[in-house]
Amino acid sequence: MSRARRIRAEAVGAWHSFLRRRTAVFFTFFFPVLLVVIFGALVRTQPTGGGLFAEPAAYYVPGYLATVVLFTPLSRVGSEIARHRDDSRFEKLATTPLGRAEWLIAHTLVNIAIIGLASLLILGLVVALTGAVIPLTPRLALLAPFTVAAVVLFCGFGAILGRLSSTQDGVIAASNTIAFPLLFLSDTFVTLDQLPPWFAPLVDLSPLTYFARGVRAVTTGEPATPALGVLAVLAVIFFVAGAYAIPRTD
Repeated sequence: MSRARRIRAEAVGAWHSFLRRRTAVFFTFFFPVLLVVIFGALVRTQPTGGGLFAEPAAYYVPGYLATVVLFTPLSRVGSEIARHRDDSRFEKLATTPLGRAEWLIAHTLVNIAIIGLASLLILGLVVALTGAVIPLTPRLALLAPFTVAAVVLFCGFGAILGRLSSTQDGVIAASNTIAFPLLFLSDTFVTLDQLPPWFAPLVDLSPLTYFARGVRAVTTGEPATPALGVLAVLAVIFFVAGAYAIPRTD
């Protein structure tokens, strides 16, 4: 069996496994929709009013997209590794030609498909419920590589969490502990001028910051930034580290 067929077989299995878990399917799409409804439609932005959500609605598009780009890969890949370890699946996989990098590629492709669908849903809701104005220009196509790079990065990160955590509950706890601060402290919902002067430079250490800034530049027409290049380099680093972290056996 060729490498492409091995990856395809694992990806198809992972996709059907995701669809069978109806709770996971529901909350993958429900959580970001809930954020859009609460913060976008109920709280609403107050331009020039000061405080949280004082920017135009389009400014917060990266934050809404970050909810699925960040939480879904961390929890899904990490939990999948913990589940495989609990069921002794890695011992079985060690007897097959499927390599660790191939396994992670397959699950990353599934996450890209899931998050791509969720992102389209979120964009539609943001425009419909918040009145955000997103220029329909060729630059909007850059949302795809930004999303793919971020998913690859956090799938690799999730694989590392799966290796370090001994149980599925541990993976969920670790991913939430990491994801919640990143979601609000990565130039997404909280602007830099709202942070203490000593903390603002630390925002650049978050990988999610480069996703947020790049998506904001694409969706608001701001000048282009090198964010995609930085995000791509980080994605490669985290993916390689995540592939290496995947256990050979249980």
